[in-house]
Amino acid sequence: MQTDKRLTKAYKHANVMNFDKNSKFIIFSDMHRGDDSISDEFAKNQSIMVAALRHYYKEGYTYIEAGDGDELWEHPRFQTIRAAHTDIFTELKKFYQKNRMFILYGNHNIFLRNRYYVAKRYYYFYDEYLGNRQKLFPNLKPMESLLLREKHSKQKILIVHGHQGDLLNDQIWFINMFFLRYFWRFMHLVGFKNPSSPAKNIYKRHRVEKNYDVWIKKHKVILVCGHTHRLKFPKPGEVSYFNSGCCINTKGITGIEIVNNKIMVVQWRMEADEEGIFRAVRRVIRGPKPISHFRH
Repeated sequence: MQTDKRLTKAYKHANVMNFDKNSKFIIFSDMHRGDDSISDEFAKNQSIMVAALRHYYKEGYTYIEAGDGDELWEHPRFQTIRAAHTDIFTELKKFYQKNRMFILYGNHNIFLRNRYYVAKRYYYFYDEYLGNRQKLFPNLKPMESLLLREKHSKQKILIVHGHQGDLLNDQIWFINMFFLRYFWRFMHLVGFKNPSSPAKNIYKRHRVEKNYDVWIKKHKVILVCGHTHRLKFPKPGEVSYFNSGCCINTKGITGIEIVNNKIMVVQWRMEADEEGIFRAVRRVIRGPKPISHFRH
């Protein structure tokens, strides 16, 4: 019930962007950028992400971050995260300056729904070397949802983080955050996993995703999420639920591309060439399929 209510609200109030066969999108989620310490699960993939961002910027893609980009539950000081991942924010700034960046908030960076919080922390940053404030993302407007609408067919793709209706990560997220920040964060350092996270709890992931299926059948909209960290590309006959996976996997990062009105799942990982030199390599691992195949 809560999932239907929350997703429907996000759908009705979504920012709308029209697209066509000439549009290019890359959707990443769940970076959980931290402070570059041992508890920062994204740190190992920072170089891969930098390579991916440079590729997508050069090729004219629009960057969509579908929630949980910054790990603000564990690390409440955004300036620490920005300093730890300067290379990432340098690349993201290029997209933003070209009006090719959309930031959605998830449960782990839910503070971004507060415009005063964003204005204070994300518009500018203090450059310690230059000794003054520099622009980062001035006038950034994070959103809960983004609705892509094909110009000609009017087919719709709703992008949200996917925590909507997930009790521990939506309605009572602050309790979950408290335990993560002051308990599970330190337990994580010695190998324990937070059982309340859908990314660590297989039963919870299945329940959340079943709720998505019900909503999609009712509203007849393609749904793209993150949150569960579980990659999803629907098989023939399944409802149109896609999941971008995450960017903290030991094997690399995964995302969803929409190009030429086709949708696909890609993976970026480090691989050695014949000379033994490691390079960031992009591979299509699901699709591509025309979005017209996913009509209800």
